[in-house]
Amino acid sequence: MSSLPESGPLLDAASPLPPEIEAADEPVRVPLAIEDWATVIIMGLLACITFANVLVRYFTDSSFAWTEEFSVFLMILLAMVAGSAAVARDRHIRIEYFAEGGSMARRKRLAQFGAAMVAILFFLIAALSVRVVWDDWRFEETSPGIGVPQWWYSIWLPIVCSAIGLRALGLFVRRRRKTKIQGGGVKQ
Repeated sequence: MSSLPESGPLLDAASPLPPEIEAADEPVRVPLAIEDWATVIIMGLLACITFANVLVRYFTDSSFAWTEEFSVFLMILLAMVAGSAAVARDRHIRIEYFAEGGSMARRKRLAQFGAAMVAILFFLIAALSVRVVWDDWRFEETSPGIGVPQWWYSIWLPIVCSAIGLRALGLFVRRRRKTKIQGGGVKQ
């Protein structure tokens, strides 16, 4: 018989992820399925556009002019939607040395501070990007590739930044509530 090492979590054949990563999401008021389905739809659109462009290039030696511009927009939107899901699930990038060091109280305060800073940052970006959308609308800017109104692309920036800010605010409230419950002697 072979012995298994004791360090690190064990993975079964059906699960490609460690158990702590595969854990269920925290309960939230606005379902995380919104970001999940938006990701699926955006990825599907990207795959269809790319596949269509490959077929057209293969059979005609030309390409759809709009595919590159629209694909870049969809990739940016995908990154923003994924960012919203990462913030809601508290899986955004952090420096483990600081986030996991120190006492439990320090880690909780740091988690709350991080969520508050993310919320402030994205609400600020959302507010400032409204001006960009307004300027695109007012000056009738068109996209450089295919000439559609530029606000068709820029309108999504304040919307998704607001969503990320709201998700961060929700994370802040959940972390604050968790700290109060645990501080009051009631463990979750």
